[in-house]
This record gives sequence, C-alpha cells and structure tokens, in this order.
Amino acid sequence: MTTNILEMRSITKTFPGVKALQDVTLEVERGEIHAICGENGAGKSTLMKVLSGVYPIGTYDGDIVFEDETVEFKDIRDSEAKGIVIIHQELALSPYLSIAENIFLNNEVRGFAGLIDWNKTNSEAAKLLARVGLSEKPTTKIMDIGVGKQQLVEIAKALSKRVKLLILDEPTAALNDEDSDHLLDLILHLKGQGITSIIISHKLNEIKKISDSVTIIRDGKTIETIRRNEVTEDRIIKDMVGRDLEHRYPDHTPHLGDEILRVEDWTAYHPQDSTRIVVDHVNLNVRKGEIVGIAGLMGAGRTEFAMSLFGRTYGTKISGKVFKNGKEIRTRTVTEAIDNGLAYATEDRKEYGLNLIDDIKRNVSLASLNKLTHNGLVDDNEEFKIANDYRKSMNIKSPTVLAKTGKLSGGNQQKVVLSKWIYSDPDVLILDEPTRGIDVGAKYEIYTIINRLASEGKGIIVISSELPELLGICDRIYALSEGRITGELPIEQATPEAVLKLMTMEKPR
Repeated sequence: MTTNILEMRSITKTFPGVKALQDVTLEVERGEIHAICGENGAGKSTLMKVLSGVYPIGTYDGDIVFEDETVEFKDIRDSEAKGIVIIHQELALSPYLSIAENIFLNNEVRGFAGLIDWNKTNSEAAKLLARVGLSEKPTTKIMDIGVGKQQLVEIAKALSKRVKLLILDEPTAALNDEDSDHLLDLILHLKGQGITSIIISHKLNEIKKISDSVTIIRDGKTIETIRRNEVTEDRIIKDMVGRDLEHRYPDHTPHLGDEILRVEDWTAYHPQDSTRIVVDHVNLNVRKGEIVGIAGLMGAGRTEFAMSLFGRTYGTKISGKVFKNGKEIRTRTVTEAIDNGLAYATEDRKEYGLNLIDDIKRNVSLASLNKLTHNGLVDDNEEFKIANDYRKSMNIKSPTVLAKTGKLSGGNQQKVVLSKWIYSDPDVLILDEPTRGIDVGAKYEIYTIINRLASEGKGIIVISSELPELLGICDRIYALSEGRITGELPIEQATPEAVLKLMTMEKPR
C-alpha cells in the first residue's frame, strides 16, 4: 500500500468552449491536510466536483485512485459510500429543518417498520455536535443559527457518513475571525482522529497555519505541490498568478480635487429594535479623486451606514444630511441615490449584487436600463455592445456576455458588479468588501480598477475587513466603532496599530 489515500491522474474536464482542467495530477497522503490554491477560475472547485461525483464518470478524462483502488463515481452517493464527502462554499442545508434532520437527511436513522427513530436521531446528532464543538440542541432549526455554526453542522453531517476524506471549498469565506479560527482548529482536531482533509482557500495565512502540503493550480493545470516547510506566501502567489507580485497593491498617486461628498450627522436605528442606534451621528467627507477607507470590526455598523445612505435600504428613523458638490441631495430611495450620482456595490454580491440566473449582459445594464430604452423597449444590440465593452475593459474571463453570472468565479462576478455600477456613471462609489472571497490576482485587478476610477475624479469609499487592504489602497481612513466615527487618519499616519486602536475604542457609557 502507498502512503497516499488519493491520486488523481491526468484529469481533463471540458465545458463548451473552455478547457477547465488539463492533465491535472493530485496526490494526497493519508491523514494530511492538503490545501489547493489558485486564482478564481483556475479549476479548483471543478477538480473537487470531479472527485466527489458531481461531475460523474464519462464527463471527464483521467483516473481517480482512492485507497489503492481505481474508482468511478456516477454521483455524490457513490463517492460518499467510499467515505469522500464534499462541503461546498454554498452550504446545502435546509433552513426550516432542525440540525438533527439536516445531519441525517437522506441518511435517516430508522427503527421499527422502517420508521424514523427520532429519539435515536437526536441522540446520535448530539454526539456528532459534541465532536465538532457545537453546543446547540439537535432540535434547533438551521435558520436560528449563524453561518459559522452552520458550517459545523455540515462537518457533523460529514462525520455521520463515516468520512475518510473531507473536502472543504472556501470554508471560512463567509466567517468572522473567531468562527474561522474555531473551524481551522476543528480541522486540525479531525486530523488527529485520522481524517484526511482537502481545503480550498484563498486565505494564505490559513493555509500556512494548518496545511501539510499545498498544490497550486493555474489555468486548469497543476503547477506544483509544496510541502509545509517550503510554503511561503510569495511562492504561492507567484505560482498562482504566473508572476511575482512584488507589490500587493498597484502604485497610486492621488490627484485630489474639491469635496464631492459630505455626510453630516447621519443616524440610523435597527430595523427590528427602534430603540437601538446602529449608525450614530456619522460625519465624513470625500474629495474628487480620493479613495477613503472605512475600517471597523464586525458589527461596527459599516455596511449599515452604507445601506442606510444608499436609498435607505437599511434601518429606521434615519436622519442626517447628504451634500454633493456642496449642494444638499436626497437619497431616500435607490432611484434617488442613483439619480444623484451615488452607487453602492454590496458586500453580498450573490444575494444582492447580481442576478445569478441571468447573463452578464443583463446584469451590466440592470441599474441603467433608462440609457438603453427607446419607446419603452430595451435596445438589445446596444445592450450587448455595452456589456461586451465592459467584458473586455474589465477583463471578465468569459467567452461571451451571454454566460450566466452564477457560473463565473468570484473575481469575475465582482467585476460584473463593478461594471454595472460604473455604467450608471456615478460620481461617488461605495464599495463594500470589494475583494471578499477572491484571490490575490483578481484582487490586484480590482485595486487597479479602483485606482482608475479615482484618477477619473470619482470619489471612492472602500469598506473592508482587511486592514492591510485599506492601508494599501486608501488615501485616508475613517475608523468606525459601535456605529460612530472614532477617528480619521491620513494614510501617512495610518499605521496598523493606530487604526486598530480607533477600531476598538468603546463608546462612553
């Protein structure tokens, strides 16, 4: 027997017009944590879908050897029967069912006459929850727990299937730091129990923390596999993007003009609790050509501020004033905000930023259909031309603008979101977590686009949970804590320590 639990040999997978995988080889040792890295669209998730039977035998070329046996999976049930379980980035849980029901869905614990034994179902679920460190009751509904706990339920579900090889696709993408650390510690704990894991992640610090080896895929091809003692962020990045990124952030020389946006005394209350202030008398301003950052911990009120400002899409009892070019404007509705030159690219592009079942063309034009409408009809030819121009200028990796946005990688989806708002010709863009969930190469492209927009004289507000990102691209940074601005720093004075001190400043009691 070899030390490998898995070998994937010369895997090739083709979609219409695109070769997603080309002779990819992957070897995973028994009991290790093996990371797979690559830019969005490199083929990481496609490879794992081949392995798990999402793409069945006959739809790809190459061989899969698992525990020294060549295997052919017709579907996910086949791979799970062998002990291979995949947890996708988009969690596959039913919100209206209980934790126990989700854990044993399609794998029910049955008793007399084939009926479900609910007592045993809940007791077995409780044991599995204890293994993953989740203290919720098995009868709790999924809708009543957060994303971090839902991720643990998915792992408990995998354990119920006697998992030998656990595949996790971007498991911490939607988690805060605390939940991420808990999940990574759990993966290490499972390793101690003999469970092998494959983790796809763009977070290089997490990869360095837990992985025993890293395989890098670029443009559907295996570049190399690196053992733990040889892993460095610079080496991974070079392999991912095919070049050295000496600077993570493109050079940016600001050319600042007059004040373009000023917000005075902006206040918003929680939509379900009218006594709770979420945005607390915020004052800020942005100049033409300036990139202004808003830093804050989870729950500080950054997104709530942006959404309440943009068409009052969040909160109640909203008050305050907004000025553009020195004149007060109204932003009480999304239409008013757009008409007055504001744009807001949401942090949740899949839920609020895009129509995933529609194509690139329709998504690009979505916020500006009035530009394409003549006598009540949309000019399809002009819509196609505009979208195609953005596909080229924004380097959206798709052979056609007729491709569904739900099929694009995260980085390319983000470029479609930006295209939509740039086409609306705003004077001020609010970008909420513009690089969340995308890889370093795509991030660099997004930063370049932000710089280009600033050089055109637009005012840019960037909300980000990544402090190095704000320090790398902004001209000035505001810190937000408990809904209020706690300080403002020009980039020359914005050290990590200084910004973090402001981010953690508590409201006087």
